[in-house]
Amino acid sequence: MERPPPPPGPDPLEGDGPSALGAGGPWDVLILGGGAAGLWAAGTAAQRGRRVLLLEKNRRVGVKILASGGGACNLTTTLPAREAARWFRRAGERFLGPAFRALSPQELRAAFEALGVATSSEPELEKVWPLSRRAHDVAAALLARARTAGARVWTSSPVTSLLRTASGFAATTPSGAVEAPRVLLAVGGRSYPRSGTTGDGYAWLEALGHTLTSLAPALAPLVVERPWVRELSGIALDVEARAVSADGRLLLARRRPLLFTHTGLSGPAAMDVSRWFDLPTPPEGPPRLLLDLLPGQDETEVRADLDLAITAGAGAPAWRSLPAALPERLRRGLCEERGVDPLRLAGTLTREERHGLVSALKRLELPVAGTRGYDHAEVTAGGVALDEIDPGTMESRLVPGLFVAGELLDLDGPIGGFSFQAAFATAELAGRVL
Repeated sequence: MERPPPPPGPDPLEGDGPSALGAGGPWDVLILGGGAAGLWAAGTAAQRGRRVLLLEKNRRVGVKILASGGGACNLTTTLPAREAARWFRRAGERFLGPAFRALSPQELRAAFEALGVATSSEPELEKVWPLSRRAHDVAAALLARARTAGARVWTSSPVTSLLRTASGFAATTPSGAVEAPRVLLAVGGRSYPRSGTTGDGYAWLEALGHTLTSLAPALAPLVVERPWVRELSGIALDVEARAVSADGRLLLARRRPLLFTHTGLSGPAAMDVSRWFDLPTPPEGPPRLLLDLLPGQDETEVRADLDLAITAGAGAPAWRSLPAALPERLRRGLCEERGVDPLRLAGTLTREERHGLVSALKRLELPVAGTRGYDHAEVTAGGVALDEIDPGTMESRLVPGLFVAGELLDLDGPIGGFSFQAAFATAELAGRVL
């Protein structure tokens, strides 16, 4: 993700500077993090009359919003609330139920429309975008919502520690300490650290007694070291990607575009399953990646088409017998992957070799060496154990007055606006009770 340049003139996403620290209190609510969750919670809490202070380490708010979707910001999904929640795995689905009922994808879209951000949808991929395709419009609307409600937003104010006090919490910054009886942590995870999300909140939460599940980059490109795969760089196609455990359990299946790159695989199909390839290896062994290159056909149809192509072109090179819908470089690579010389006459292929080619088309297994890491990840897998957070309020079950929203929670969904939807919805619940 590349950070877009700021617009000319005064930066509308820059809040008050650290020189304002200490002025305007006392505060009812302290929010750490000026991303999607923090800004939304600030607006909701301030609308209820709370005296809200938001601290953001960067010079401007919403830096990660600006980088999302290539600068266009896929802000939610077209799916209904219950169906959207199912994409967060079973624990996440149960946990997100109250949040998605409080602020469904459809209600979120309507809220942005009311804020002056017209939206459009991409029904085939269930995505919702600002009509302008400018992430800046989303971040600006969130900041305006918070400020209009009365929240104070102080940028260039990194928090170096968070401590409990007799009356609540104290956040230490280079310009001094700020106290409030309630605090919301919305500083994001470790993904895309260039945006300022360097995982600071995890240490604070552990110090306050919370448990963290295993952390890993998610929604990141996959590293595949097969030379023939890397030689396909630039080719994109529609596939179904499946992450399968070593003992055969289906972890996730997702039909989405796939992009071959100079390091392996990218695009939504690869990135959606990536979380499984950077988490600690389970006792049964590492997961496997399987690609269905022809998701619109079943295996019987693919086999019949291959046999027909071989019969009609027995004297042609073997690679030409593979579906013409696939690029030539990919067809040649699949032959090599199955030990078949691409230039061999198609009519000489044995029954076993034909079976191998069908298998490559429908169940291509590629060895994954890992992902490209947090620098290229859109979210962090893992986080605060969900059973330690009240799903109806986002308040800690262990530390009264401490709330958590967004990426710090052990929640990660696929590409398609799911992460933003979870951030906004969890922040809405927190904002209602902060």
